[in-house]
Amino acid sequence: MSRKPIIAGNWKMNKVPAEAREFISQVELAIPSNNLVDAVIGAPAIFLEGMKKGLSKANSQLQVAAQNCHFEDAGAFTGENSPKTIAALGVEYVIIGHSERRDYFHETDEDINKKAHAIFRNDMTPIICCGESLETYESGQAVDFVGAQVSAALKGLSAEQVASLVIAYEPIWAIGTGKSATKDDAQNMCKAVRDVVARDFGQEVADKVRVQYGGSVNPANIAEYMACPDVDGALVGGASLEPASFLALLEAVK
Repeated sequence: MSRKPIIAGNWKMNKVPAEAREFISQVELAIPSNNLVDAVIGAPAIFLEGMKKGLSKANSQLQVAAQNCHFEDAGAFTGENSPKTIAALGVEYVIIGHSERRDYFHETDEDINKKAHAIFRNDMTPIICCGESLETYESGQAVDFVGAQVSAALKGLSAEQVASLVIAYEPIWAIGTGKSATKDDAQNMCKAVRDVVARDFGQEVADKVRVQYGGSVNPANIAEYMACPDVDGALVGGASLEPASFLALLEAVK
């Protein structure tokens, strides 16, 4: 089944507002007009409103993602960002479950599942991250570990919701290290993710869900990952910070 590729940049905690505006101005109109790939930038929450306003066309091909959200729409949660508010800005996607959120901020599978429900409740699309440590990888437990993360994140969602979301497989040992998984590793793990979706929601849903690979992806290696049958795109960190690099990632998707 044909699935539209999705390249999502994750800026993490980088850039100041002027740099974000400059990125938008350089990238938006340079995105290939063939509509062969969804182009998304995950920006810090403080930039989201400005980025959406800065997009010059109502039908701009550059979409915006929040890097996180809370699982409640409102309440006494100082410092958190409401999914209802993010949706009101016109944001299309929300990244949840990133290993940095799990590690540094102790987010659990239950938290991530509640956030997935909240994102759909507010008519946005979650990009759900999963991935294993080097120790888990080397012990041969990656498939079971990642499979459990995926199954827990999707608990209670409808088949229609799961078919529409994005899952980003990012081995923790390849994030920001310059060490990337081989294309066989990426294919095997993305296939394992799809197999979990098939087990829990059926093959038809599994055939529709988009699965990204992430972890030291750059313009030089993205084509080999995109050639894998179960890799539908990439979640990209450092290589998404510069306009030329981000555009090169998009151009590499055929």
